[in-house]
Amino acid sequence: MTLTAGTNAHTDSTRLTRPARVVASGWGWRHASRRDPAVTGVDFVIEPGEKVLLLGPFGAGKSTLLSGLAGILGGEEEGVETGSLTLDGAPAAHQRGRAGLVLQDPEANTILPVLGDDVAFGAENLAVPRDEIWSRVAESLDAVGLRYPLDRSTAHLSGGERQRLAIAGVLAMRPGLLLLDEPTANLDHAGAAEVRRAVARTSTTLVVVDHRVDAWVEHVDRVVVLESAGGIVADGVPETVFSRHGTALEAAGVWVPGSRPEVVRSTPTPTHGGRLLTAAGLAVGQGRPGRLGGGLVQEGIDLALGAGESLVVTGPNGAGKTTLAFALAGLTAPWAGAVTAAEALARGTSSPHPHRWRSRQLLTRVGTVFQRPEHQFVARSVREELAVGPRRARRDVATIVDDLLERLRLTHLANAHPYTLSGGEQRRLSVATALATAPRVLVLDEPTFGQDRTTWTELAALVAAHVDAGGAAVSVTHDDDYVRVLGDSRLHLEKRVDP
Repeated sequence: MTLTAGTNAHTDSTRLTRPARVVASGWGWRHASRRDPAVTGVDFVIEPGEKVLLLGPFGAGKSTLLSGLAGILGGEEEGVETGSLTLDGAPAAHQRGRAGLVLQDPEANTILPVLGDDVAFGAENLAVPRDEIWSRVAESLDAVGLRYPLDRSTAHLSGGERQRLAIAGVLAMRPGLLLLDEPTANLDHAGAAEVRRAVARTSTTLVVVDHRVDAWVEHVDRVVVLESAGGIVADGVPETVFSRHGTALEAAGVWVPGSRPEVVRSTPTPTHGGRLLTAAGLAVGQGRPGRLGGGLVQEGIDLALGAGESLVVTGPNGAGKTTLAFALAGLTAPWAGAVTAAEALARGTSSPHPHRWRSRQLLTRVGTVFQRPEHQFVARSVREELAVGPRRARRDVATIVDDLLERLRLTHLANAHPYTLSGGEQRRLSVATALATAPRVLVLDEPTFGQDRTTWTELAALVAAHVDAGGAAVSVTHDDDYVRVLGDSRLHLEKRVDP
């Protein structure tokens, strides 16, 4: 897609590449559907070219602030703004194109069906000359380590690869202000390192939200920490912020370098340990064998999942971890081999193979947490979303819903629409909906993205409690802390290389 522009278009696009100066003065925002502000009382100045790591506990408004800087919060019908937020002296809402934002949700960042066109889209909208666009596309893709042909379908990219794609698209725009919301949450370690290096090499002003604090510290000039009650609790060079405020920040749920969360595991009782699921000679792929638009991604997988066991699945982006998880969860049929449920799990069904079960049969046997939480939301409020599964399973709806709302810190959002939640809140809701029907097996795809230290610990503790009580979990993750706490066994996948 190529857009035409007037004679001053190239001059304007050149202006956009200059590092922006950002000023927040008593700034805040309250969403129209909420009683309390998402963020309030923010004051800071970010000089051109400065690189800032934005931190804060759950509910502090980090993602809302990034959206405000990008000018995408909307008008009066969307919410109420207080104070001012400016880029180069003009309101951020009037400076669209000056800032480039990468959202938490990788799929929401994907616009076009072909990889090269998707990366070029932003630069084309800025009327960058055609020849320069394609040199930028190649440079940006290489910078984030996404080395596929330009005509590759974006539909065939993994979540982590889509995340790299989105970052490449923003880098190709060369914005004056680069805004990244959990840019490495779904990336393997090599990919995350490439992204951080690529961002560090730019001259643009940067504001990044990322829970991998240790890895970003060497790439930023400054750390700004939002207070959940409003305002800023700490602002300065990383060493000073963490040395002076580290203990208090950790207690408030902020990720701090060198501090690892812990989850107490109980010892499974002797009655646990029987097999629940096995995979033999398993091959999985996208689409169906022999049809266009898909492909084999893994084959020859053998595994056994026992009661009281937490299995973590690791590997680089694009290795087929999510595809494997779908097959284990009974959501897709294997290309070859079989996933077989033990008699204790399959009792009451007509088949030992989960992909042949009805949705109601899966509901109380295998609970799935999707990489994109909104793919499993069907109700208009958080409370009603949590009630859907227990109601169908004929369980004690009110007690279950209230308990999960409290344990995952969602009580104050009980009447909110699931689509209005932050990425981290949506993730906790998706885990809660899977737990609500008390399935014996949980299959979770990137279960901890978007969490502060406190909510990460609570979420991991819920999964651990499920396993330690005799359930089982399969978790696709790039989170080293999660592997450390819940990696009773591990399956590492590498990208398949065709002969």
